Amino acid sequence: MRIVPSLVLLLCAGPALGQPAPASTAPEPPSIARGAELWGKCRACHTIEPNGRNIVGPRLHGIFGRTAGTQPDYRYSEAMKTSGLIWTEETLDAYLAATQDFMPGTKMYGGLAIPQDRADLIAWLRQQAGSSR
Repeated sequence: MRIVPSLVLLLCAGPALGQPAPASTAPEPPSIARGAELWGKCRACHTIEPNGRNIVGPRLHGIFGRTAGTQPDYRYSEAMKTSGLIWTEETLDAYLAATQDFMPGTKMYGGLAIPQDRADLIAWLRQQAGSSR
């Protein structure tokens, strides 16, 4: 009996062919430097300084732990004012992923579609903005 080498190779590799592909690599840790660059997209509408002014959007100093729609002296949408949402890294990530899907009726359009960009920006915001707690 003659065994064809390619058949032997196929038979030996057969079990591996049915195995799932290895899991994708874990996401990279957030980059504060990249977050600072991404802030450039946000600063046209927001400030981050403790006494910064509201522009098109509210100032974001102290955002973490704050109830959405409660920054004094800013006119929020009804959707934001009545959401009861507490800003955390997780809620901010979900909001920035798709603002209008996450909170229909909010004033903000856009956000950041790439998860790593959101992680980088949120890490930078966490460092710069402080919390309201």
